[in-house]
Amino acid sequence: MSTSDLTAPDVEGVTVSENGALGLITLNRPQVLNVLNTPMKARLAEAFPAFARNPDIYAAAIEAAGERAFCAGGDVRESVSAARSDMPAARVAFKREYELIWLLECFSKPTVSLISGIVMGSGVGLTAFNTHRVAGERYKFAMPETAIGLFPDVGIAYVLARLPHEIGTYLGLTGRAISRSDAFKLGLATHCIPESEFDAIKAGLSEAWPVDTLLDERHSDPGPGELEPYNELIAKCFATDTVEEIIGRLKAASGPHAEWAQAVVADLEKQAPLSLKVTLRHIREARAMDLRQTLGVDYKLACRFLEDSDFREGVRAVLIDKDNKPNWQPADLSGVTAEMVAHYFSQLTDDGLDLPTRSEMQAARV
Repeated sequence: MSTSDLTAPDVEGVTVSENGALGLITLNRPQVLNVLNTPMKARLAEAFPAFARNPDIYAAAIEAAGERAFCAGGDVRESVSAARSDMPAARVAFKREYELIWLLECFSKPTVSLISGIVMGSGVGLTAFNTHRVAGERYKFAMPETAIGLFPDVGIAYVLARLPHEIGTYLGLTGRAISRSDAFKLGLATHCIPESEFDAIKAGLSEAWPVDTLLDERHSDPGPGELEPYNELIAKCFATDTVEEIIGRLKAASGPHAEWAQAVVADLEKQAPLSLKVTLRHIREARAMDLRQTLGVDYKLACRFLEDSDFREGVRAVLIDKDNKPNWQPADLSGVTAEMVAHYFSQLTDDGLDLPTRSEMQAARV
């Protein structure tokens, strides 16, 4: 993609523009919470190498239209529909998304995500590996994939595995949302800045002002995180390698946080049992992986979930029929065997996700 292609015709839902020294991505599907579909992801995969190779571009920024959501995730209805009609195409769509995440991780210039509202799923993948992640006052982070029979993908297991107090395990299994105060304390957000300042940030970047100065001088501490009172309990209950034991420890909780613990149990018991066990193993094993390796496992798992019924059933129950009565297979944790989980992590019949090394990405000038 040449420099002139930066302002090529955009696909519906995403605009790529150049403003002085700033390369700007705008997600523009507010009517569906800026959910990312395959054409949008492909446009982003074209734009970032062009930004990298344009000597006039100092930094890239990602913003979103609308007040409710930065990005509520990937278009999982699209994924399920593709899996029914063209499984190879469905697998390639996941492969291309994970390649985009790796591209963002290896991108050679500062990248600033300006996050207002909900950021979930693919939206987290689009921002989590940016150099700077700015949380506005309406910021909400969540990875709720276990509620739709999937798993926290887009490389986020690498991040969750490294959060303190087992909070990453808690977030990955429950799918619960956190505000910017917790996100900042955990390092998921690098700055907390009022959304009224976002235009000034873009203006400064367009003039190549140093990104750290621009953001640091506008940042204000958001105060204590809402999860902080539960850190010790989360660390105790989620520091085990079986979902059953996690639930058992939560049920046994006593004292001032017992009611909160039972609410967490209720949430866990709604999620797809197979998703919970696959997710827990993935987060545990990601502790010993780098991001490139984690994305490789993500692709393997995504292909398995495309093949089985829980992902289709979760999307049906939560997003299509909205009856919130999924028929999970197996229906409970006791039915999920170690062999079932191991199958999800087993070698695919195709070549898997073959990502370039970081040095190869650098040599390609991205």
